[in-house]
Amino acid sequence: MRPLWLILVLPLALPASADVIHLKNGRTIWADQVRETKDRVEYDLGEDTYAIPKSSVERIDAGGAAPVRAASGESGNVPDITPPAPSFNHEADVAEKVIREGKVDTDALASIAQTANPELVATAYFLAGKHESDHGNFPQAKRYYESALRFQPDNSTLLIYYAATLMRTGHASEALSYAEHAASIAPDSPDAIAMLGFVQFASDHTPDAIRSWRKSLALRPDPTVSQYLARAERESSAESDFSQRESSHFNLHFEGKDTSETFRRDLLATLDSEYDDLVRDLGYSPHNNIAVTLYTQQAFFDVTRAPAWTGAINDGKLRIPISGVPSVTPELARVLKHELTHSFVSQMSSNRCPTWLNEGIAQVEEGKSAASNGRQLAQLFASGNEIPFNVLEGSFMSFSAPEATVAYAESLAAAEYIRDAYGMSEIARILELLSQGSSTEAALHVTIHSDYRQLRDEMTRTLKEKYGE
Repeated sequence: MRPLWLILVLPLALPASADVIHLKNGRTIWADQVRETKDRVEYDLGEDTYAIPKSSVERIDAGGAAPVRAASGESGNVPDITPPAPSFNHEADVAEKVIREGKVDTDALASIAQTANPELVATAYFLAGKHESDHGNFPQAKRYYESALRFQPDNSTLLIYYAATLMRTGHASEALSYAEHAASIAPDSPDAIAMLGFVQFASDHTPDAIRSWRKSLALRPDPTVSQYLARAERESSAESDFSQRESSHFNLHFEGKDTSETFRRDLLATLDSEYDDLVRDLGYSPHNNIAVTLYTQQAFFDVTRAPAWTGAINDGKLRIPISGVPSVTPELARVLKHELTHSFVSQMSSNRCPTWLNEGIAQVEEGKSAASNGRQLAQLFASGNEIPFNVLEGSFMSFSAPEATVAYAESLAAAEYIRDAYGMSEIARILELLSQGSSTEAALHVTIHSDYRQLRDEMTRTLKEKYGE
């Protein structure tokens, strides 16, 4: 059995037979099924259908084992968790009543809630919550789990699922008491203790997370917990002599000898101002304080293991290299705004925002414009050699520096197009729909009435009008 925590925090698709589309730009797309029309190649990934110009395809190979890939839109700063064996009686009987035709039967759920059996009612709400979380609708799952907890507040499985959902919806600090309760009820459960570690790490209690993960691994080896433990230990080692300062929205970690008091004060003031800007632009305010750590250049790469082209990282915490920067320069302010935007986007979308949109919004907010690469982008889209949007849904971290440059430029152009054509309110609406379990294309359909093919065509036309010869 896979460990309990692994489904709750980062679901993976199992390898399966697939077709491989080889693009002329050197990248590949693994698809469940491929169809060719006169001028397009259409392909399916799960329930979604995509299309790219045939002119951008070099060849298509049938069959083969697709690589394991993260679910669309998942953010790497939230681990993925798999459920333990349920600790509910009558689960199978209740499931048949609560889940009908792939949806929660709210009438059946309300009927069960009227019974005098607390365990039965808790089971029904738990199953409804699990169904919604399995389908990416974390806000609704959160509400169902809260209802279940009213009837069984000491069920460790329910507490673990609820803590994971709180973390996914940006309530890591609130999740801490529930994860602690689960670990106290089930002190020999590696799943409960691993989840406690994830919540502690997300809420900026790294030493506590290290202790929890070590205890979990002593009970049962797990490669993912080991990976996160190693990352937390690197962070702890690099920050052993760091000091901390708090503002109304931030917890700042820094090494005193590398930054002056004036610099730290100005940096927090800049962050607070940028926070207010984002609240106005996106109509949202994060639930918890955001951790910000200032590193030397070497310590930054030692802790993050990021590619050499990376200028800063937001993995749930803002990690900023500041070597040789004596004050808050305009460039540093832009970096801070960019990384802070990721915190807003991650919470607004329950960590389900595709990377292209996440990076695009962040660049728009830091003040960048696609105009700086407008002519090259117009040529790229006109020739059909752009990186397809579905390829840009996952992390950019494996890209080479030239690939990353193109990926960021396309992301900026797309977010800028949506903002200019439909407004920031529609970007916020897309993020809200993603948090409710919508796929990216479904969210685009509801808001800007476009799938990826239509968005690409509209961008091609707009880029040509603005920057084409």
